[in-house]
This record gives sequence, structure tokens and C-alpha cells, in this order.
Amino acid sequence: MSAAPPHLSVSVAAELGPFLLQATLEVGVEPLALVGPNGSGKTSLLLAILGLIKLERGRILLGNEVLVDTASSIERPTEERHLAYLPQDFGLFPHLTAVENVAFALACSSAPTSRKERPAQAMTWLDRFGLGGLANRKPTQLSGGERQRIALARALASSPKAILLDEPTASLDVEARVEVRAFLAESIRSLGLPTILVTHDIMDVEALAGRVAVLEKGRVMGCGLPADIRKSPPTPFASKFLSTPGSERPSIAE
Repeated sequence: MSAAPPHLSVSVAAELGPFLLQATLEVGVEPLALVGPNGSGKTSLLLAILGLIKLERGRILLGNEVLVDTASSIERPTEERHLAYLPQDFGLFPHLTAVENVAFALACSSAPTSRKERPAQAMTWLDRFGLGGLANRKPTQLSGGERQRIALARALASSPKAILLDEPTASLDVEARVEVRAFLAESIRSLGLPTILVTHDIMDVEALAGRVAVLEKGRVMGCGLPADIRKSPPTPFASKFLSTPGSERPSIAE
């Protein structure tokens, strides 16, 4: 009997001050882009999936594993959820080199690598992404694109079962965005893991996502293929966001 395809199922509710985050998403191997106006709860939804925001109620499944079920008082700690998370600022430790940053993730994985083996395994991850030559550089010595790729290598070194990306190209210049998009697209495709991508850039959607979910005031207003959402946009924001070419669309970053 073959194993079931990777799948992330999310149904959560949490107080976010001005409104209630109440969202349901189903994510398979086809990456899902999460878009919406400023302050609509996109990053908060990622943090809720990670276990960093307290839920009023919810159920989160990753494959056959129950990460959260408030009705049954099940709530796995963040470090046991097997989720790779890339924050907007990349989250690299500034005092560590690239190889040390990746080695740190190996120490925190579900099956921690021994201290003696970590440097060699960290180098393997850097070499896999063509970053071996940057191993001994600290984040301040790297370009934005290099920092983003090392952050991804560190996140994946922990052997995650799903990926959460928060504005992965927002802090990069135009040239680096093109490079990082291509790198992310290849990496996501080869891994075949459930992936949620928060973005304000239509070019990220076109390059990285198979489906789009529109979040406004904490609620999913529509979800489907980009072409279907474009044809029947659920909100004025969705209409504007998906109808304007990425190179011409005005910035609406948070």
C-alpha cells in the first residue's frame, strides 16, 4: 500500500485584536499562495500553524499526525511540528557563519545530529544549494539573495514535513528576487512538501504557487487556481492584485 501524499490541513480560530482569525486551508504538494491586504492576518496565520499564537479553537493535521486539536487538548510544541519557517528577515543568527547557522538547525531537528557530525552535514546542505563557497561568511558579509538561500538551506536541514514562507522576496532587490524565485521554485518542486507562501508580489504567485487563497480580516474569502480567482475575484483586492502584471503593479507591502 503506497503512502498518502503529503498534506497539511488547517482549521483555526484566534483573537487578533481588531478581528477574529478564522481560517480553513487544505494544502497538498501544490504550493498555496496566501494573499490579502495589509493587516489581514496572513503572517498571524503562519504563526498560528507554528504554535506561536494561542488558538481559541482549532485542528491542524500534517499527514496523519495531529499537531493541534483543541477539542482533545492536543497541542504539540513548535519544535515538534516538523515545519520549516522562513521569516521575512531570514532569521539567520548574525554571530554565526553560514555553516554554523545550518549546523544549529541540525542540532534542533527531530532526529538531532551528533555534534561531531554537524559541520560535515551542514556543508552537505550548503553544497546541495551551491553555497559551499559561503560557508565561513557571516550574514553581514552576504547579499540578500545569499542570505535567503542559506536561510532556506537551514530550514530544510531539519527535515521538515511542510514549508511556511513569509514574504520570501520582499527585502530583496529586483535582480536578487529573480534569482531567489528560481531557486525557491526548483527547491519546492523537488521536495514535494506542502508549502504556504505569504506574499504581496504577483510575481511570487506566478513563479511559485499552484493555488491562491485570499485572506481578508482573518477569513479566507476565496481559494483556487490563479486563473479561476482572476476570472471571479472574491474581493476588490483580489481583482486588483491578480489583474495587474507584476512589473507594473504598485507596491502594497506590509
